[in-house]
Amino acid sequence: MIRTTVRDVLEALDTITGGRLLKGAGDAEGCPNPYVILRTSRIFGKEVTETPGLIFGDPDRLVEKIAVVMTLTESAVELASALGIDALVVHHPVADAASCGGVTLRDYLGLYNLAVFEIHEALHGLHPGIAFLHGHLPISTDTCFGGIPGKVVMVGKPLPDIRCLQDILNKLEAFMGRAQDIRLLEEERKIYGDPALREVSAQEGASLLFGHPANDPGLILHCFPHTGFSVGDLEIATDRHPGVGTVIASISRLRNGHPLIHACRDRGLNLINGNSHALEIWENGLPLASAVASLLSGVEVSVFRERVTAYPLSAAGTGELRRYARRIAGSYLLPDERA
Repeated sequence: MIRTTVRDVLEALDTITGGRLLKGAGDAEGCPNPYVILRTSRIFGKEVTETPGLIFGDPDRLVEKIAVVMTLTESAVELASALGIDALVVHHPVADAASCGGVTLRDYLGLYNLAVFEIHEALHGLHPGIAFLHGHLPISTDTCFGGIPGKVVMVGKPLPDIRCLQDILNKLEAFMGRAQDIRLLEEERKIYGDPALREVSAQEGASLLFGHPANDPGLILHCFPHTGFSVGDLEIATDRHPGVGTVIASISRLRNGHPLIHACRDRGLNLINGNSHALEIWENGLPLASAVASLLSGVEVSVFRERVTAYPLSAAGTGELRRYARRIAGSYLLPDERA
């Protein structure tokens, strides 16, 4: 029988990322690893340092069950505990309080004896999967555009089956399973008796913001607006690649009034909103889980996907729970009642 430890998981992840991980938990300050990155918006107290590798856990502990998670939340921690998961492989950076329900990671993860790894920038740029799902093969990938770590910009040629913009939308619809998400939401609406329920993956799919569905894509510039990609970046990228005919924005979305929408229109570029961040668990998480399962035979691998559902206040919870909420609010939270 093969015995897998937390250390074995770290070695497997290091193999997958091509040696990009820290080889041990602990303080990464001053570390030359280029994937140890400080993330800050200069909002007081909210910065976090990415430390790809083992974040918490005993390296010698045995591992029988692993879950791949996009973002660590208290819901993921609780599900892992309920399922007897030994280790969580998390894509996004992990932080005290933010990733564990307002408490410290050591206390919460230690309670459930969970090992946690984070990957993020150490995984970015390793595979063309997101490009493939959006209908192109990259000829240029820059994961540090303009010198900003994590500002990923790709330029690609349309795949052979992509002859027009509609083909891109059809490909995303077929691969991402939005029809299943819509059916699931319809059943949830029946259970709660309210047609106003909304769920993030069912709410909106890929869409064409500018251009005709029959247009030839030309070269495809694929950007991610939440990384800070700007009109100035668009100008630089299109100058470098004059054959660009289509811009795809994915992970994050371009909403009405965004300067990039006007810039693409002014330049005669087609513009598509691709997959949202809620679907990255399929784009990056599923290939990662598949690789982990291949390297660690005998270990059970799960994928945690979080569904975020919006309930009108009138349909949130049970009738008893809503009455409880009104009673607590009226007795303790509203100023006039407290007085």
